[in-house]
Amino acid sequence: MSPNESNAGREAGVRISTNAADIDLEWLVPALSERAYWAQGRPRDVIVASIERSLCFSAFDGDRQVGFARVVTDEATFGWVCDVFVDEGARGLGIGTLLIQTIVEDSRLRDLRRLVLATRDAHEVYARAGFVPLPYPERFMIRHRE
Repeated sequence: MSPNESNAGREAGVRISTNAADIDLEWLVPALSERAYWAQGRPRDVIVASIERSLCFSAFDGDRQVGFARVVTDEATFGWVCDVFVDEGARGLGIGTLLIQTIVEDSRLRDLRRLVLATRDAHEVYARAGFVPLPYPERFMIRHRE
């Protein structure tokens, strides 16, 4: 097994890769830009740039990509988990949980002081990996551009 793969993925019958070269852009670009509510309309060049500047985690069932997540991080103190997406036909099989568990166990991330994310509808998936609501949401701010 290469350092870019997870044991947990193999046990579940799904391979998790952290090698960005493994990402199937023909699957990922429409998955995010057309089917992910938070990334509707995101251009291919922006998706490619985000991959280049993040730690990426891809789930594969055989040779077919079925999931993706990335972490924007300094690998020392902070990480932002984002773009977590599981193919509609593979949902309910534990792939999202497997991706998140692989992220929190990754040697580059497991000792971070803060690993945060935002979700509209997958709170249970993230809770299984130890995520909880922000303890002091009033301390957080956002600068948002449409």
